[in-house]
Amino acid sequence: MRVVELAARYFELNGYDIERNVTLRGKWGVKYTFDLLLRDKDGSLRGVWIKEWRRAVGINVAVRLDRASEDVGLGKPVLVAYRFSPSVYMYASRRGIELLTVEDILSVLRRPVLASPKHP
Repeated sequence: MRVVELAARYFELNGYDIERNVTLRGKWGVKYTFDLLLRDKDGSLRGVWIKEWRRAVGINVAVRLDRASEDVGLGKPVLVAYRFSPSVYMYASRRGIELLTVEDILSVLRRPVLASPKHP
């Protein structure tokens, strides 16, 4: 299963409505494409970029996501990847970017769902 599908499942389980491959125009006329657009119960929007790279995602990607989200007026962005460089973690903590590894997502999706008790 592709990472975008895993991420979509993860965010749906966390109560978000999902749109895929959404292109938005920023204040300065630049178009940005987000792999997922998350809408929470309050109507707040967050953009998600997913990088299916085998190498670690560097700070340049986090900075571009941060600027894109800010330019189009989205809330706290999310970056999903297999691995992140150490500088990404530092930048993300300062700027409020949520970082999720594929392993983080899989660990949540693998949890057993508690079955409701059967009534006689």
